[in-house]
Amino acid sequence: MTVVKFGGSSVGTPAAIRQVYSIVTGGEYRGRVRAVVVSAFSGVTDALIGAGRKAAAGDVDYQRVVDALHKRHLDAATALLGPDKATAERLVAYIDGMFSALLRILGGVEAIRELSPRTLDLVMSAGERLSAKIVAAYFAAQGTEAEYLDSRLVIKTDAAYGKARYLPAETGAAAKEYFARHGALQIAAGFIGETADGSTTTLGRGGSDFTAAILAAALGAESVEIWTDVDGILSADPRLVQNAFRMDEISYTEALELSHFGAKVIYPPTVRPALEKDIPILIRNTFNPEGKGTWIKKDAAPSRYPIRGLSSLGNVSLLRLQGSGMAGVAGFASRLFSALARRSISVILITQASSEYSICVAVEPAEVYAAAAAVIEEFDREIASGGLEPPSIENACSVIAAVGSRMKSTPGIAGAVFYALGRNGVNIKAIAQGSSETNISAVIARQDEVKALNAVHEAFFLSGTKSVNLFLVGAGLIGSTLLEQISAQRETLQERYKIRVNLAGVANSRRMIFDSGAGGIAPENTRSLLEHGEPFDLDGFVARMKAMNLPNACFCDCTASDTVAAAYAAILEAAIPVVTPNKRANSGDYAYYQKITGYSRDRGIPYLYEVTVCAGLPVISTLRDLHLAGDKVQRIEAVLSGTLSFIFNNFDGSKPFSALVREGKAKGYTEPDPRDDLNAKDAARKALILSRECGQNLEFSDIDIEPILPERCFAAPTVEAFFAELEMCDADFEKRRVAAAKKGAALRYVAVIENGTASLKMREEPPESPFRALVDADNIVVITTDRYHTLPMVIKGPGAGAAVTAGAVFADIVRTARTLV
Repeated sequence: MTVVKFGGSSVGTPAAIRQVYSIVTGGEYRGRVRAVVVSAFSGVTDALIGAGRKAAAGDVDYQRVVDALHKRHLDAATALLGPDKATAERLVAYIDGMFSALLRILGGVEAIRELSPRTLDLVMSAGERLSAKIVAAYFAAQGTEAEYLDSRLVIKTDAAYGKARYLPAETGAAAKEYFARHGALQIAAGFIGETADGSTTTLGRGGSDFTAAILAAALGAESVEIWTDVDGILSADPRLVQNAFRMDEISYTEALELSHFGAKVIYPPTVRPALEKDIPILIRNTFNPEGKGTWIKKDAAPSRYPIRGLSSLGNVSLLRLQGSGMAGVAGFASRLFSALARRSISVILITQASSEYSICVAVEPAEVYAAAAAVIEEFDREIASGGLEPPSIENACSVIAAVGSRMKSTPGIAGAVFYALGRNGVNIKAIAQGSSETNISAVIARQDEVKALNAVHEAFFLSGTKSVNLFLVGAGLIGSTLLEQISAQRETLQERYKIRVNLAGVANSRRMIFDSGAGGIAPENTRSLLEHGEPFDLDGFVARMKAMNLPNACFCDCTASDTVAAAYAAILEAAIPVVTPNKRANSGDYAYYQKITGYSRDRGIPYLYEVTVCAGLPVISTLRDLHLAGDKVQRIEAVLSGTLSFIFNNFDGSKPFSALVREGKAKGYTEPDPRDDLNAKDAARKALILSRECGQNLEFSDIDIEPILPERCFAAPTVEAFFAELEMCDADFEKRRVAAAKKGAALRYVAVIENGTASLKMREEPPESPFRALVDADNIVVITTDRYHTLPMVIKGPGAGAAVTAGAVFADIVRTARTLV
């Protein structure tokens, strides 16, 4: 024997009620169901409460609300019972009578301008009584022996209107006696009960679940089934966590913890009667009856994950009391909770500092000011004497809870939860864990609720999958190549390496687009989507990125903009990692460089800029590794410009210097105006970055740059005029080349970092020099350290090119995932 309950959208329409009938009378349940508990049609209870409040305020619009509800129920009855005129007429008469009585009650409320809790319970009860009567009539019209049960006949409660407590002994006796006399299938009105003096009460919002569990316990049922509009109990709220999944079974304790902290699938008190009688509860989906659902039972199989699930309360308030007068004072907590209890204020969460200097509680926002008043009244003397500070209130908070019976036998759960939150910049205001070790709760800012849930859910449940929600500014050559690489590699990354890159926002110099969905923006569609995007504004882009508040976000700057680089600090302070090939931030003002690198280091928020020097070559990471291992860099010599490398590598007398510059421009090695490379400023910025990575406090003005060209070349008004001037310099360059060749040497433009200085100069390199082994546009960095002294470390390879540079940026983006739990 089982008791089943259908609620919300499960009885929201005639079609849904027909589905309920097919489930209850189908092969799986035929003859097994003793009672069907139904809630009000979806939205009806809220409408009835609204009508009652309108009446109490003297707003006659309550009549329109009641008329609309009247019509909705009549329409449902007609749709379900149209052919059965006799049954339909009796049902219509019942509905008409119910709404006539409801209007009389609300008319009285309007007259006295007062809606007492007792009257509100009577008004709210109409929803369940109407729906159960309609469902019972439909079952009977289909030939099933079924009767309407006004649950007030069997559910006996105290007089705590709005959230009445049922009386187990009286209810058990009444239910057994009633069901012994009524052998037909009972269609019971959920949510409602009755006091000893016959007053109507309600069991609290969600009380229809409770009704089913109460009846199951009273009748000794084998199970109680709650049919709703989801496939069972999920690992998290699917409206907030897109990757939430159904759990096969959980324990009573886990269900209580999850429901207490906001899981909406089951009403918390529902578990208690079933737990006391060891009656399993099954949660199933009315609209997916083939689904297995979730069992709640005593001996649930252990979860294969460290935790069972997550839940959250989306809007709570914190009340904090602190002061030296608390420390060592016996009975302080008792006085606090007694004061709150006298005001009937329910405490959601409690936490107290081990120093006994402070204690805080989480309560419903509607009760927090009453709670503060109760505390002030109770501790007025201590506050007046200065032993206690007046209570402080913090609104707009949320509670997230990680729940699971395995937590007490698995070390590191709390650390993993808090790391996932901290890594995503979620500040924890209060922490609580029960002695049963089945729950870790944290109070956070309400705006961080969704991000926090997704971050913790991914940390525990996604089988090692780590996601990066990427925001990209700069869709030029490097940016567009990066997008192509993401498109080509993202499936392999996810399947083979368990790393998922979601493109959440993209901007070029004109437009920007965003998508916070699970799949994000398709990289291959970015160009066409940007054509229809909103106008780009950097402040707006950063603000939108922060407002989206996605977990595991990453900002990538593929521009050469000083303005974008200036935003890094604010982005890092929002706990969003930054990946960039843009040299401007690290070669600009030293104080800013210190600020952003220091913030990244101290807060553990990745700031990755490997690509700023030598594209994809691992130069910066190597310098860091040397430093971490205790080695000391004595000297760095490097060719840091791919453009200058190409020119000097090929300057062997076969072509004039100016011809090699033209060839480099034609091959794309130079900027459109080659002077942007030949002024050596780009190479100087790279040298400055390397010097800072070695601990030198240099500014750009401290770099000693030997000019490659005379000033008149830079003063030329156009590129062609520049080449004309450059051709006039060919003889001088050839003279220097020949002089070097006579010594067996060749010209190279080399950066040197040593003894707190940095310089870039044209040098004559002998045949054995590593700089003579360069080809095409290769870069090379030669590092001499205390340990690499006799034979320096050499890092050599392509130092330019869109594919190489974008690939290194992509690697840094993926590297941010390694910092995730």
